[in-house]
Amino acid sequence: MKLLSYRRQGVPSIGVLIGSSVLGLREAAKNNVGGAFADLPMDGVSDMISFLGLGEDGLSEARKAIEWVAERVGKGKNVKGLISLDEVEIEAPIPRPRKNVVCLGLNYADHVAEGSKTLDEEQHLPEHLIFFTKPPTAINGPYDDIVYPRVTERLDYEVELAMVIGKEGKYIAEEDAYDHIAGYSVFNDVSARDLQTRHGQWYKGKSLDGFAPMGPYLMTPDEVGDPMDLDVSLSVNGVIRQDSNTSHLIFDIPKIVSTLSAGITLEVGDIIATGTPSGVGSAHELGLLKVGDLVEARIEKIGSLRNRVVSEG
Repeated sequence: MKLLSYRRQGVPSIGVLIGSSVLGLREAAKNNVGGAFADLPMDGVSDMISFLGLGEDGLSEARKAIEWVAERVGKGKNVKGLISLDEVEIEAPIPRPRKNVVCLGLNYADHVAEGSKTLDEEQHLPEHLIFFTKPPTAINGPYDDIVYPRVTERLDYEVELAMVIGKEGKYIAEEDAYDHIAGYSVFNDVSARDLQTRHGQWYKGKSLDGFAPMGPYLMTPDEVGDPMDLDVSLSVNGVIRQDSNTSHLIFDIPKIVSTLSAGITLEVGDIIATGTPSGVGSAHELGLLKVGDLVEARIEKIGSLRNRVVSEG
């Protein structure tokens, strides 16, 4: 199931993708589509976080609606509330997270190696996970512009697999980690390399407005399959810069969730990005991003981001 947040005529909504159409979830409940949500109040559901808060009950009812709609469409019948994807503006699945986005640094061995080459000093594989965060204001849409801020001269990209928490937990065991994940999305950890170096830590250089394009959908685990075996890639102006697979993560998803949740409560809607492979602009012969560049980040099965770099003006 592909869950999405979108705007139609300026009004924010959430829905599911069915072919090339969108079924609004609140509209599905209101119109009693396929009998879905009949016993599940939707009055308090206004965004993706509140929908995910319904847990498996909400997802189950959404699947019921999807099956009914697909059957009706297959018979050539109209469905009230089903609209064309062309009629909506897709936003990040969670346009405004309640907390900072948690990110992983140096979580692909080849990215660590290219850092050694760039810095001209040997970098060792981390023994423990390296966490940093981006603020909610960094979130950007999957097709929105990346603004090149005046405060940096070294704009870079990093394709990553992101996961969204769907079940609250603390001290989550590795074997239970997947039970807490609502779905997965494509993520670009846009970075200002000069600020990242200048301030001695990563928060400032990775947290400028719009530095976290995400989407276009939140893909549920049943459709993703094994998240530890997904091809990830990123191109700039059609030229591949990054090309890897999540199987090369140093610390896998269960380890990430378990370690992060030790002493920290993970809440519904929390976003965790898992790190980037080699090929970043600062270490790539084709270099960093420029105004006018088209950046496309892709993850197998989940989708792609397409963002144009524009001047701040």
